[in-house]
Amino acid sequence: MVRGKPVIAPTRKHPNWIRAPLYPCNKTYWETRELLRRKRIRTVCREALCPNMGGCFSGGIVTALIMGEQCTRSCMFCGVTSGPVEPLDKNEPKRVAEVVRELKLRYIVITSVTRDDLTDGGAGHYAETVREIKKLVPSCSIEVLIPDFLGDLKAVDTVIESRPDLIAHNVETIPALYNKVRPEADYGRSLKLLTHVKQVTTHLPVKSGLMLGLGETRLEMLEVMKDLVKTGCDALTLGQYLQPTRNHVPVIRYLHPAEFAEIKYEAQRLGFSSVASAPLVRSSYFAENILKEVVDSKH
Repeated sequence: MVRGKPVIAPTRKHPNWIRAPLYPCNKTYWETRELLRRKRIRTVCREALCPNMGGCFSGGIVTALIMGEQCTRSCMFCGVTSGPVEPLDKNEPKRVAEVVRELKLRYIVITSVTRDDLTDGGAGHYAETVREIKKLVPSCSIEVLIPDFLGDLKAVDTVIESRPDLIAHNVETIPALYNKVRPEADYGRSLKLLTHVKQVTTHLPVKSGLMLGLGETRLEMLEVMKDLVKTGCDALTLGQYLQPTRNHVPVIRYLHPAEFAEIKYEAQRLGFSSVASAPLVRSSYFAENILKEVVDSKH
């Protein structure tokens, strides 16, 4: 189990195409950081050590991480730390909404640590966050990137009923690597969640994502994409796995950008309405564009 803030960087050198663009720390960047600090809102950008934080904050793009900074699971790919969790902050949904209003956001992604200690897995907290944003900034589109809620489909319904604009849930990797990479998750459970969302509300866009470079073969990757299409999943993100610390599973292979382009083509042929595929793609990076592509494909 990874505890505390990771401080030891992996030693393997990244290839030259794994370089996050250098963005100037403009006024928007500093205003975004200061507002998030003042409102005590965590972001996946910082907690999960996302390489795209500079670009997102400079562009006023935020992915809020709700329900605390400690996770009840210890996935071996994730930079978010695991350990003792605190009670939910009932005022957090309102503070997130205030950040949306003050930053004049058109789009926000809401994600969280996994809270298996809660009866509903935190679904009610997600729903309250969505409702608070809609009440304060009705024009803002909201994407929720949810955990599996231990397979509790009633919890999923709670989130659906709050009427987000897109629901995302990442399968992350191929089934054969779950025991190594995310032992407390279940591939079949994730597929059932995605299928359920589409069965309950066919109009609601659904997105999932995969990290590549963990040892999967191209055939195994294609089988996962086929499984996702069968669930009704509309959009897919594909990015290079980057080892957060030496305590996490190592990178097995760095995929060249040209290979990401090939995989994108294959995914589009399978039927996804939107595919983002490149080394530094992450589930919430430029998420607004993905929703627009899905919506446009249905008209």
